[in-house]
Amino acid sequence: MKLQPLKFLKELVLFFVILAVVGSVVDLWRGKDIPKVQLPQLQGLSLQGQRINLHEQSKSQPVLLYFWGSWCGVCSFVSPSVDTLSDYFTIITVALSSGNKTEVNQYLKSKKLKFDTLNDPDYRIGAQWSVQVTPTILVIKDGKVQHLVTGYVSLFGMWWRMYFA
Repeated sequence: MKLQPLKFLKELVLFFVILAVVGSVVDLWRGKDIPKVQLPQLQGLSLQGQRINLHEQSKSQPVLLYFWGSWCGVCSFVSPSVDTLSDYFTIITVALSSGNKTEVNQYLKSKKLKFDTLNDPDYRIGAQWSVQVTPTILVIKDGKVQHLVTGYVSLFGMWWRMYFA
């Protein structure tokens, strides 16, 4: 049986629409406890020595907030994309339960990741933000969550969320 090109294209589009809807529903469920408007304070000195203040930084531009772990398999696919975006957008990352400062720095160096990272060795920041899944990515503008995605997201998916925030 030979598939007709037009029928194949329709089925492919339908597949991606269903995938997008299911993904959005899963993100809503996974992120149901994450604050959207009254955001917890997120400030400090990154492992790279940069002063971080999410509320201040999100006033003038969207900020991508990335919760990840060195132990997270999916994060190893998402982190290089986040790192690429850090050349173009403001990115703040939080390393959840990934060890002490030296261990996280060694991990970042071994993976050639240069994004600004706050270390959260005891999951205090993760708990304040109600992060239950890694990776969790939030796009924040003017102190409010504009987009939230959990699990794998492509470079293009992150880029368009930042662009349209």
